[in-house]
Amino acid sequence: MSQISLLQPPFPEQAGKELTWRHLSGSSTALAVSQLLKQQPRQILLVTTDTPSAYRFAQELKFYTPEYADEIQILPDWETLPYDNFSPHQDIVSERIRVLAKLPQQQHGILIVALNTLMHRLPPASFIAGHSLLLKAGEKHSLESLRMQLERAGYRHVNQVMEHGEYSVRGSIVDLFPMGTEAPYRIDYFDDDIDSIRQFDVDSQRSDAPINEIALLPAREFPTTPDGIELFRRQFREQFEALTAKESIYQQVSQGIMPAGIEYYAPLFFTETSTLFDYLPSDTLLLTHGDLQGQLRKLWHDLTFRYEDRRWDKQKPILPPMQLFMADEQIFQAFKQYPRIRLGVIEGQRSPGPIDFKTRPVSDIVIDGKQKEPLAKVQAHVEKAAAKGERVLFCVESAGRRESMLQLLGKGNIHPTEVESFSAFIESEYDLGIMISPLEHSFFAEISQDISLWLITEAELLGHRPPQRKRQDKRSAQQADALIKNLAELSIGQPVVHIDHGIGRYEGLTSLDAGGIETEFLTLEYDNNTKLFVPVSSLHLISRYSGGDQDKVKLSKLGNDSWEKARKRAAEKVRDVAAELLEVYAQREAKPGHPFTISEEDHERFAAGFPFNETDDQLEAINAVLSDMRKPRAMDRLVCGDVGFGKTEVAMRAAFTAVNDGKQVAVLVPTTLLAQQHYDNFRDRFAEWPVSIELLSRFRTGKQTSKALADLEAGKVDIVIGTHKLLQPDIKFNDLGLLVVDEEHRFGVRQKEQIKRLRSDVDILTLTATPIPRTLNMAMNNIRDLSIIATPPARRLAVKTFVREYDKATVREALLREILRGGQVYFLHNNVETIERTAENLRELVPEARIQTAHGQMGERELEAIMSDFYHQRFNVLVCTTIIETGIDVPSANTIIMDRADNLGLAQLHQLRGRVGRSHHQAYAYLLTPNPRRMTKDAVKRLEAISQLEDLGAGFVLATHDLEIRGAGELLGDDQSGQIESIGFSLYMDMLDEAVQALREGKEPSLDQLLKHRTEVDLRIPALLPNDYIGDVNIRLSMYKRIAGADSERELDELQIELIDRFGLLPDAAKNLFRIGQIRLMADPLGIRKIEVGPMGGHIDFADRTPVQPETIIAMLQSNPQRFGMEGSQRLKVREAFADTQERIKLVQSILMTLANR
Repeated sequence: MSQISLLQPPFPEQAGKELTWRHLSGSSTALAVSQLLKQQPRQILLVTTDTPSAYRFAQELKFYTPEYADEIQILPDWETLPYDNFSPHQDIVSERIRVLAKLPQQQHGILIVALNTLMHRLPPASFIAGHSLLLKAGEKHSLESLRMQLERAGYRHVNQVMEHGEYSVRGSIVDLFPMGTEAPYRIDYFDDDIDSIRQFDVDSQRSDAPINEIALLPAREFPTTPDGIELFRRQFREQFEALTAKESIYQQVSQGIMPAGIEYYAPLFFTETSTLFDYLPSDTLLLTHGDLQGQLRKLWHDLTFRYEDRRWDKQKPILPPMQLFMADEQIFQAFKQYPRIRLGVIEGQRSPGPIDFKTRPVSDIVIDGKQKEPLAKVQAHVEKAAAKGERVLFCVESAGRRESMLQLLGKGNIHPTEVESFSAFIESEYDLGIMISPLEHSFFAEISQDISLWLITEAELLGHRPPQRKRQDKRSAQQADALIKNLAELSIGQPVVHIDHGIGRYEGLTSLDAGGIETEFLTLEYDNNTKLFVPVSSLHLISRYSGGDQDKVKLSKLGNDSWEKARKRAAEKVRDVAAELLEVYAQREAKPGHPFTISEEDHERFAAGFPFNETDDQLEAINAVLSDMRKPRAMDRLVCGDVGFGKTEVAMRAAFTAVNDGKQVAVLVPTTLLAQQHYDNFRDRFAEWPVSIELLSRFRTGKQTSKALADLEAGKVDIVIGTHKLLQPDIKFNDLGLLVVDEEHRFGVRQKEQIKRLRSDVDILTLTATPIPRTLNMAMNNIRDLSIIATPPARRLAVKTFVREYDKATVREALLREILRGGQVYFLHNNVETIERTAENLRELVPEARIQTAHGQMGERELEAIMSDFYHQRFNVLVCTTIIETGIDVPSANTIIMDRADNLGLAQLHQLRGRVGRSHHQAYAYLLTPNPRRMTKDAVKRLEAISQLEDLGAGFVLATHDLEIRGAGELLGDDQSGQIESIGFSLYMDMLDEAVQALREGKEPSLDQLLKHRTEVDLRIPALLPNDYIGDVNIRLSMYKRIAGADSERELDELQIELIDRFGLLPDAAKNLFRIGQIRLMADPLGIRKIEVGPMGGHIDFADRTPVQPETIIAMLQSNPQRFGMEGSQRLKVREAFADTQERIKLVQSILMTLANR
């Protein structure tokens, strides 16, 4: 047994000889393998236990040896389950065929393959070679013979070539997308001669410079020629009986149709199949990683189970596993043909030829922000390494993270040098380095006699922060139990307003059995004793009635126009808000904005840093934004583009233009997680520029926030990204020039107006995936400018959407398909109360999955840790609520399952579906529903709309669908959900015209915000818990009831602390709610029935019995007759008030203190 350095790893020479490399810590395994790749003039096969490990090895090897990147290849898996009803995507088949075609000739390189891929039987090498064709410019090769060869090779004839394996013919031009190529080609014929061959772009269909030749590989892994089909038919009949049903696989293939899942019948197209080992050169060196024996047992167990489960379908008989896959003994027998290195020791298995490397793990180095000196451990580590002559290399994920890490380490006086590559650091003299790398696991290694290296990754430096299972779980459960009790605080017989149906009386909570599921309903009684049952999930449609004598209120009639008066009141409210909005827009039109100067040279350099090719739509949007910014009036542009279509880059170009011209930029996002992701993305994108970027969110400490605010005011911060914290009144900009609002529909109108009022001449750029009807109509009425990005990025695939009744088999299948290809799954279950039970059920259903839960009642830090772990693939199934609706971008998550999809709105469905399909893998969305009879008509319409609009770029179309389904809605109101259907679209248009006309005549509508009355205290100020602050309707209602029912200042303080703890800092409207609560506490003991004070005054109504002394009221009237007066014996008139909200609250508080003789 010997000790060896990593730069000279030993290897066995002869077939059947084995070595075991031991003590390889962290990412040092890939380092040792990379050195083998450098030194070995032969083919290496690396077998891993699963697909994620294969991709991780490929990433790490390319990091260590970028010069060999082209020779490091993966044989991709089909990404389907055995006996699946899906076929692998054409891009995957293309890559597989490319790798297999290249293998027999390849003399040097490394092929990485996951065990489940290695098991598959393959077409014989002779099939791929025999169906390949080399086409050269200038050679004679008739168009007709090319067409026949393409058909024989399995290419599909289409009108327009979009993906691998397709061709089209237009006169003398042939377009085709050969397997194994990055782009399609256009072949131009002159008679029977190939005149030219050019590459062309799928999106624009424009061709590039000519090339000399292209290699055509077969389009499938089996022949679709008449001979191949005949062989399939004969072998099928020998194995099963011939099937006559049209839909049977036998009849479909007989007609030349290759149905989905045909790959699991591939052996019937050949007399014999091959294995991957048949493609390899005889002197291949074999490396194996992980417990292959244990994994093979598991894979064969699953295979056998799926075979037994599916073999009884007579219309679709299936082949036995041995015909499709290699047995474990066959694989281990094949291993003996090659010299083999086992990478690591597997417990309970032999370790022949042990070789010990000088590496060890790195421990106890985490930066701990809670300590007085957070960097103490790192400092000690670096000092110790320097004393021993050991070098330290820090590894981070991206350029933005590098800048962040340099700042952080700088606080501990640690100043690493930036290096471009691992070899550059090894060859340099630097003791401390930092670089961008995909490595996740730290290690210490004696690289050679002269070099000892500590490689420290960002993940381990900052700590993984495993999700905590806090005591809070129990508390959440108790609160959930209390929700229904809180609902009962509405007193029986009290009138309530249902937005759609008018005024009814609350008759209590009723538990009804709806299709086998017990659901709580509010029972409302209308005129003529008609009843309406409203599910508790629709409580946002209900508000208390406070319009006069509650006992004499006239109830609405269901199904007629008795709700007309209430609708008029609603229309007035909407008109006020419309006028308020339009006033701001009119001011903006009239008031000059800042005409930005654009440096073309700088902008070109910044644009060159975008790692993708812009789509035409994206370029149009960018140019439109830059054109707006050049103008002397303020920009107000809405950019509508589907999720992941590149809206953020449009915002970044605008931000760069603003910052480059000396202005500040604010980016407003709806959630803390999205703020964090935007912050990271902006840091990355601006890493090479002297731009200061700050984050304002709940993830920042008070100290960090204070410094950021001071720097913002002083002009030291160029770009600030934040949640509703950006709307706090204490935020002062030095010179704000651009506001970017992301996911506009998640914000309240007034929240947006708040920041607009900071600077009327500020340019505004709004980004949205599904423009809600209100913004859509404004854009269409030319109040705002609109850009639509409808072109998907290259290689993005439409998400396959299935609407299915819930059943366990579908769920298991969907989860396994994604997990086995190394991907991740969102399982949406929008009920916090039962989310843990759902996760437990899924663990039992799919024990292979690593499952975590996430919901809005978790602490922010805990939620951040879970989402970060999901992003870094530390688990693969996230059971979550709609908190992910505007969540972080997880490219490896390509399946979403939505439980009870019938309860979700159309914009939500679209937004949630957009969480997946952000890479070039085929993504799937499963919308699970109850029995169709238990769904509302609207729900059925919504699900039909979402499943029909599978195309990429459907967001804009969905917004107009939304209008049809929900009616025009309250398009200019606070509620952006547009639920006041009775107002109608035409009325809204009339109101809009009226408000515009009023503005033209110079009658400026008041900017005072008229909100719904809150119980008996109405100060005409916004006092509510915004939807984007607490999304869950039940929790909102519960909180409303608890705030309204608080009996003491202390109870209100406790509630305030709880809200901040659970949901973050209070928005202004929520603060007002608590102030009204305080006023109510002051007024209750004084026997005051109602306080109604608006900007122009109001009144205070006393109950029949009040402890307030008449002398006190007389003294108030005498001392200030201009302000106070009496109307009758029980109403104190307040003739003067204040437009300013805070002043008004102080006025009411001072009146109450006077009445109480304090």
